[in-house]
Amino acid sequence: MAVTPVGNPYVESSDRVSDYPGASEALAERIDIVGVNPFANAAARDAAIPSPVQGQMCSLNDDNKGYRYDGSAWILFSGAGPANFTNTATGTYTDGGIDYKYITFTGSGDLIVDQAGFADILVIGGGAGGGVYFGAGGGAGGHLFITNSYLPVGTLPVTVGAGGVGGVLRMTASGEYGNNGTASSVGSYYSPGGGGGAGASLNVSVTAGSTHPGLAGGSGGGACGGEGGGSAAGGSGITGLGFAGGTTSSSVNAGAGGGGGSAVGANAVAAGSVAGAGGAGAANSITNSSVTRCGGGGGGSTTTNGSGGTGGGGAGVTSGTPNAGSANTGSGGGGNRDTTTAQAGGAGGSGVVIIRVVV
Repeated sequence: MAVTPVGNPYVESSDRVSDYPGASEALAERIDIVGVNPFANAAARDAAIPSPVQGQMCSLNDDNKGYRYDGSAWILFSGAGPANFTNTATGTYTDGGIDYKYITFTGSGDLIVDQAGFADILVIGGGAGGGVYFGAGGGAGGHLFITNSYLPVGTLPVTVGAGGVGGVLRMTASGEYGNNGTASSVGSYYSPGGGGGAGASLNVSVTAGSTHPGLAGGSGGGACGGEGGGSAAGGSGITGLGFAGGTTSSSVNAGAGGGGGSAVGANAVAAGSVAGAGGAGAANSITNSSVTRCGGGGGGSTTTNGSGGTGGGGAGVTSGTPNAGSANTGSGGGGNRDTTTAQAGGAGGSGVVIIRVVV
């Protein structure tokens, strides 16, 4: 008989049942009370168990779902099966013999859950804006994908995060940074926005060698050179959600790329003032088609601009109209090298929320 250091003895598989009838009987009774018994339907269950006790469980073959008696009624066993939403589905499909439906939120709203259980969710935060004046690319919003996430019954608020505004060139000493993106969420699950891309400053009082690091976010914004800038680090990303922005070394007159959903942003290179490309986005097939989102924004330069990361990242520009991250991809905006007052970096792309359940 196995014995715990403190407490009651417990039965092991090697013990003989006949030697410990009390323990074996108690164990058998507990299994009989809470055991999951299959029945053809609710009528068959009620006939077989006319007086259920609290905590008793069963499954029904006609709907392939589990039930628990809460002391007054049989209720669906939370987590025993798939969740269900009553919103109109965006689409349905069958994969591997399993039927799915999903709903895509491109703007904020509510998810109505009438059956608690498991669902797969994709939550992407808003991408960040790119910087201006040798501006760096904005970081992508966090790319959160969870299978078998639990959704309770009720009205669950859904927030689709907005992309961050690009930096605007002003006479300030702080640098012309892009703004961070806004977080997206469904119920208690959320994904942060991207980190803003760095920008230099037109303020003549800024000393040569000043640094312009990227901002942290789901994926981090790129660092920027310009004005004789020194070395600077890209903004950090969040492990599992995104990657860091690119860096700059001393005297780089260009911006680095923003981090993407599957790769860091590329560094800016001093030789030739080559800006960094945005980090690559992450692919996901929650809607039965592989879609890449969360590309980092590319940096701006006087010579070679950084391309936007795959999945919707905005490319950097030398001057003029900035390139925004694509809407509902959570991608970062491109940086802008332009030194003309009132120019701006590209805005980040808005996020998206997608929920899939088995039907």
